[in-house]
Amino acid sequence: MVIADEGSLPVAVSVASTSPHEITLVAATLAGRFVRQTPARLVADRAYDSDPLDAELLKRGIILIAPHRGNRVKPATQDGRALRSYKRRWKIERTNAWLQNWRKLVTRYEYLLENFLAFVKLVCIMLLFKRYF
Repeated sequence: MVIADEGSLPVAVSVASTSPHEITLVAATLAGRFVRQTPARLVADRAYDSDPLDAELLKRGIILIAPHRGNRVKPATQDGRALRSYKRRWKIERTNAWLQNWRKLVTRYEYLLENFLAFVKLVCIMLLFKRYF
């Protein structure tokens, strides 16, 4: 999982198995961020439409912006004003495209998770240096 800022630069990354749902990995990803400041908003796709996740992020001071799923039974919690930020979600897709420029990240060739995570963080550092230096 990758969290990026408004300039499409990676702010936090985490690596996990494919079996857990992404909602359960948000806290671990936020804990492993590169910067001290927590993001004010988290723009995510429909898979993150979860009231418990929304409440947990609000405790941390983070506003979750995710459109509701089509099969949602509970009343809507998102309004149109906050969902206008969702149209800028392409920036995280651009971050993922930048990360996929490295062949070792597209297909995981590393056996150990620590080695793969180290390479992911190295690529993120290279992207940050490219932007700021």
